[in-house]
Amino acid sequence: MTATDPALFDDLVARRLVHDSTDRASLAARLAEGPVTLYHGIDPTADSLHVGHLIGLVMLRRFAEAGHRPLALAGGATGMVGDPSGRSDERNLLDEETLAANLAGITAQIARVVGGDAGIRLVDNRTWTADLTLIEFLRDVGKHVTVNTMLSRESVRQRLGSETGISFTEFAYMLVQANDYRWLADHLGCELQVGGSDQWGNILAGVDLIRRTRGRAVHAFSWPLVTAADGTKLGKTTGGRVWLDPDRTSPYQFFQHWMQTDDAEVGRSLAQFTLLPMAVVEDVVATHAAAPEHRHGQRRLAREVTALVHGAVTAAAAEEASAVLFGAGLDGVSAAGLAAVAGEVPTRPVTSEELAAGLDLSYALVATGLTGSRAEARRAIDQGGAYVNDERASATRVIGPEDLRAGRYVVLRRGKRSYALLVAEQVDAPGPRR
Repeated sequence: MTATDPALFDDLVARRLVHDSTDRASLAARLAEGPVTLYHGIDPTADSLHVGHLIGLVMLRRFAEAGHRPLALAGGATGMVGDPSGRSDERNLLDEETLAANLAGITAQIARVVGGDAGIRLVDNRTWTADLTLIEFLRDVGKHVTVNTMLSRESVRQRLGSETGISFTEFAYMLVQANDYRWLADHLGCELQVGGSDQWGNILAGVDLIRRTRGRAVHAFSWPLVTAADGTKLGKTTGGRVWLDPDRTSPYQFFQHWMQTDDAEVGRSLAQFTLLPMAVVEDVVATHAAAPEHRHGQRRLAREVTALVHGAVTAAAAEEASAVLFGAGLDGVSAAGLAAVAGEVPTRPVTSEELAAGLDLSYALVATGLTGSRAEARRAIDQGGAYVNDERASATRVIGPEDLRAGRYVVLRRGKRSYALLVAEQVDAPGPRR
């Protein structure tokens, strides 16, 4: 049997990632014994995942790196039903075309975050659910679950007490998820299901179904629910809408989301959302606590999570862009960093002919929207509030090829925080301005 990390469960506890669990001692012993196949399910309710999914994805990555066999389940079937957990109203049912597009989008994100080299396997519960007849489902699943048990689940009780109530479709969701666990246990040897605490009732339904129909025990645990600043579930429909798709939430905006983490939450976020060892987390927290105004903890958190989701190169560019847009100098900023800035501020294309002829600064300020008129632009320049590549500009300033950074960009600024870029066609960077 392949060796596994015997300290994994203790590490999860130290990170405050174990909220509810089946027999904790038995689970810890099984994890230390050898590789375990586990799964975490995600329904494709949109074509992108969001930060509320990150703990689950990072959890699978932790298990993979500890020598276990994670399964990421994209819920092609359960996504068509709708999970009532954490919701006050019913989800819209998805058509086949939308579902397929959503599955394609989130599957790529799951693979990127969990890591294709980490031993992750992607499965879709439509594989074993699409051809399941109603009679088979009622006989093989519904027969073994009492309505009393289903009514006792928190997600169902909340909806029963609401104005909208709960449809039979959503009421049956936990049975579909329970059947998923049993199918994975039967066919892929799955012994552990993990998920957020709002999923605990659904997860237990699978544990109970396997015990009743297969006569054996399997394991489960949940992590604490991550909430947004307003206390709602962190997600795409009820809280902060921070997406993993760079076209929805740019890497710069993603980086800034983590930079805005409250000081009191830095330690927990580093422990739960990153792969940093706990000893490193504790060192970062200690350094941060000594001088919180330097935001050392937030910067490390933003760097680690952005690299995990978008890659190290993109994370570095987002960090450079953040520094630039918050007043740092341009020295050493890479082309990727300037491109990231260009994605966040107004830009105006400029031709090599315009640069060769010399572009009037007041015209450039108007063209990029930094001022509303040439007169306003001239006033800003006269008052010392206009900058080209961080240098305060005079009324006679013209912009030429020698001003290009990384061969393409000229950074314009009005005042302390208003930026715009001129973006030239790709050319070799000229020598320094004399």
